[in-house]
Amino acid sequence: MPISRIAIGSTAEATHPSALKAALAEFICTFIFVFAGQGSGMAFSKLTGGGAATPAGLISAAIAHAFGLFVAVSVGANISGGHVNPAVTFGAFIGGNITLVRGLLYWIAQLLGSTLACLLLIFSTGGLATGSFGLSGINAIEALVLEIVMTFGLVYTVYATAIDPKKGSLGTIAPIAIGFIVGANILVGGAFDGASMNPAVSFGPALVSWAWDDHWVYWAGPLIGGGLAGLVYELFFISHTHEQLSTTEY
Repeated sequence: MPISRIAIGSTAEATHPSALKAALAEFICTFIFVFAGQGSGMAFSKLTGGGAATPAGLISAAIAHAFGLFVAVSVGANISGGHVNPAVTFGAFIGGNITLVRGLLYWIAQLLGSTLACLLLIFSTGGLATGSFGLSGINAIEALVLEIVMTFGLVYTVYATAIDPKKGSLGTIAPIAIGFIVGANILVGGAFDGASMNPAVSFGPALVSWAWDDHWVYWAGPLIGGGLAGLVYELFFISHTHEQLSTTEY
């Protein structure tokens, strides 16, 4: 069972150079992703006044996030694994592929990267609001299910293309596959709840805008979906005769 391989890690790991380098990489990757994704929405809103509420805005958001995540995962893959998302980190932890200590370092770095990206976007655009994630035409429970399903698809894709020891040459397309599933999910859920799939992406705009309405959905949904994906893939599809992946490999 994957649950038997869950590791807490040691306190020494929190200050180990490799862990700190990985956390710094997560900070930079998340910063790149949020600056590109959130910034594209702000730019489109300024140019059209409609933002992501229009079909063109939704398509633009999907493309920007897909491209931004492709780059963010690519540049972090060899250092931290390019999680760029607390839900991905949590899914990897549930599957026994990262320790709790290192995972918490990743979370802190991801949240700080998102927050800094939003602050710099506000500053560099002359005070233009970043906006925040919110529900449109659905209630919190419906949004929760939407986030669970979309994040399940995202983290399942991460497992299949990046974590699975049998991935072989498929690993070379992992960043683009991960970017594509996020872009596709934005086209599905963007009009209803913004299609976060990433607590860090939701946290930065919420913090700088101080808008916390239904914010719990953007934590609970992705973490449940990510955890389920990690559990399902590890339980049914990864042969446990393989040695556990080292963190540097993911």
